[in-house]
Amino acid sequence: MDAPAEILSSERVHLRRWHAGDLDALDRAISESLHHLIPWMPWAAAHGRDDTAAYLARSDEEWAAGEGFAYAITSQGAVIGSCGLHRRIGAGGLEIGYWLHPAWTGRGLATQAAAALVGQGFALPGIDRLEICHDAANTASGAVARRLDFTEAARFPVPQGPATPGESGVDVVWRMTADQWRPPVPDPAP
Repeated sequence: MDAPAEILSSERVHLRRWHAGDLDALDRAISESLHHLIPWMPWAAAHGRDDTAAYLARSDEEWAAGEGFAYAITSQGAVIGSCGLHRRIGAGGLEIGYWLHPAWTGRGLATQAAAALVGQGFALPGIDRLEICHDAANTASGAVARRLDFTEAARFPVPQGPATPGESGVDVVWRMTADQWRPPVPDPAP
């Protein structure tokens, strides 16, 4: 498998590859989430519809090149966030990123989305590790990594300091290796 599946499902969230036709849904989700995103995501402070369109075009190019695999997170038919696998941590590794609309947080949905990405990431050839990176002050992102049994691998000050108003300027890297990963066991048939 050279690319992950374009559609992934779990109990309460569904992931599907982003497409240009998702511009309105993604732009609305970002716009409604700005107060939630600006403390952690540098791109959110300058958000505009043109930026969203450029992101969708870049996502398509990265998918085709095998450099990144970005998904819409959906639940109950609504776009509630975004997640992806990104080749930006060196050979053999993928970084997992995610965010949710604030109306959908606190329900384990980011964890379900990230769990779906773990299985797909390790199914790709040559992938021996996955990482989640976040600012130390972003405890919600760290909670997702802990629930998925990632191990804290590093904690270090960012040389340029905080990039957003919520950040402490200390990055935390969580890692899972292929030999640590255990695929979920399906429930036995009734």
